[in-house]
Amino acid sequence: MRYIRYAFLGALGILLVSVSLANRNFVTLKLVPDDLAGVLGFNLTISLPLFVVVLGGIAAGIIIGFVWEWLREHKHRKEASVKHREVRKLEREVTKLKDKSNEGKDEVLAILDEAS
Repeated sequence: MRYIRYAFLGALGILLVSVSLANRNFVTLKLVPDDLAGVLGFNLTISLPLFVVVLGGIAAGIIIGFVWEWLREHKHRKEASVKHREVRKLEREVTKLKDKSNEGKDEVLAILDEAS
């Protein structure tokens, strides 16, 4: 399975490099349309190679998706944390009750009672 993953990543790398080399022409990105820029009085522009724009868009989409998912799953992580604390509290209580019930008993018998 590892070799298949490496082969896929290698093929993906070769594909990205070939697309990048084929799209080296510069494109101009504008912050707002020209008509709106006339009203606002400014227009931020930048010229970048096309492959930078495409790969940057993909990277931005992945990052936005990860952040969105992390924020969406916050309630599940919080609930799991509360349950984990509750389990630890109950485990301490069970240990305390076992120690209390095994007071005065022989150590070997107490260990055997805990195992069952």
